[in-house]
Amino acid sequence: MLVIPAVDLRDGACVQLVGGEYADERVRLDDPLAVAREWSRLGFHRLHVVDLDAATGRGSNASVVEEILRHGGVDEVQVGGGVRDEDAVDRILGYGATAVVVGTRGVEDPDWLGELAARYPGQIVLAADVRERRVVTRGWQHTLPRNVIDLVEELHGVPLAGLLVTAVHREGQMLGTDLPLMEDVVDASDVPVIASGGVGSMNDLRALDDRGVWGAVVGMALYTGAIDPRAVLDEYNDE
Repeated sequence: MLVIPAVDLRDGACVQLVGGEYADERVRLDDPLAVAREWSRLGFHRLHVVDLDAATGRGSNASVVEEILRHGGVDEVQVGGGVRDEDAVDRILGYGATAVVVGTRGVEDPDWLGELAARYPGQIVLAADVRERRVVTRGWQHTLPRNVIDLVEELHGVPLAGLLVTAVHREGQMLGTDLPLMEDVVDASDVPVIASGGVGSMNDLRALDDRGVWGAVVGMALYTGAIDPRAVLDEYNDE
C-alpha cells in the first residue's frame, strides 16, 4: 500500500481541518512548498494536493499548486479541488501533475466523467466524499440521496486512475478509519481505491492494507506527530 501525505491548501497555507469544518482548523503551515519539499526529502514519492478554497468557491490557490508541482521535488502528485472542466484538467496536467482528482462534477455528472476519463485514461481520480455512506459534494456542503456503493458500481468500465474515498465523518479526528466502508468499496470497485479520513496510527494503516486498499491519504496524523513518517516509510514505501 502507498501512503500519501495530504497537502491541503487554504489562503495560501497548508492546513488541516477537523471533520471538514473550516471553523476547526488545527494545523496551519505558511509555506506549502517547503512542506512538499520536506515530504520529498523524507522519502515520500506521492502527494495529495487539494485546493480547499477552489473546492468551496472561496478562491484559488492555483499559483501555489503550480509551485508545488514545478518545484516540490516529489515524483508523483495528484491534485484536486474545484476541478470542473477540461481546461482545469489540462492546466494541472500541464504543470506536471500525475493525476487530477475530480469530485463534485464527476459525481453529479457521470456522462462528463466518462468523457473525461476516456480523454485522459489513467490520469483521472474520482473523489467520492462520504458521510455515513451518503455521498457529499460541493465542499462537503451538499448531501446526495445515494449510497456510495451504488456510485462505485456505476463506475465499472470507466478508465479511471483510481477512486479516492474520504470518510468525511472521520476526517482529521485520528480516531480510526471507517473500515467497513473501505472494505465494501474495495470489494465493489474495479479500479484502485485510495482511502482517506481518520487514520491515526500505524495499526489503522495496516488494517487498510489488509483490506486491499491501494493507497491511504494521511494528513492530521502526520502533521501532529501521531504517526512517525519514518515508521511509515519503513513499512510502506512502495505501491
